Amino acid sequence: MKKILKLLGWFTGLLAVISVIISLLERVETGFAGHKQNFYEKYVKRPIDIFISAGALFVLSPVMLITAILVRMKIGSPVLFTQDRPGLNEKIFKLYKFRTMTDEKDADGFLLPDEKRLTKFGKLLRSTSIDELPELLNILKGDMSIVGPRPLLVKYLPYYRDKERMRHSVRPGLTGLAQINGRNHVMWDDRLAYDIKYVENMSLCNDLDICVKTAFKVIKRADVAEKRIISLDEARMNESEVNV
Repeated sequence: MKKILKLLGWFTGLLAVISVIISLLERVETGFAGHKQNFYEKYVKRPIDIFISAGALFVLSPVMLITAILVRMKIGSPVLFTQDRPGLNEKIFKLYKFRTMTDEKDADGFLLPDEKRLTKFGKLLRSTSIDELPELLNILKGDMSIVGPRPLLVKYLPYYRDKERMRHSVRPGLTGLAQINGRNHVMWDDRLAYDIKYVENMSLCNDLDICVKTAFKVIKRADVAEKRIISLDEARMNESEVNV
């Protein structure tokens, strides 16, 4: 046991050193959408992200391996779902998740609605947030952060109001302020307002608070949407039609 604890101590220390070195070597552009980085965001947040994501990948690797095997058996290949998402400064990156839906199509060759392709096993992965674990790779790579506005679809980019674009002045997160305040059940204007509030008030204390509340949400399996919700582009186009 003492040898294992000593090994973990060395591993933790090595991760901490590597995290700081990588974060210092990374170049992050600032000033996007009028946002200016504070001390925490500039010097502390990224090393913490590297440290936690690397450690979590090491500890959770057996869970991820078993999940990958089950996804392959129950849903099919590919095991990972990848999709382009806008990240820091609206730079496009590939988001990784475990696959939760089949490729089932109708008679005309078109994919069936999401709710019909979502399997029971896929629902379990979503309700437990296990499908999100591959995003730890995105965090380690620097595409994402542990906490930040969730990365949304690329097609939404033309529909953000000027101030709402500030959500892209920071790395998108595995969890965020909107996720602990209703997740997908919140109206788009409120959801994006939470993102801006997070960016404007970013701090270590706020990130820790969001992480703790996220853990309780995951344990309770709260606010998990299985049915399709109206997309941001649809919502904004509906607003335009009403205002005409």
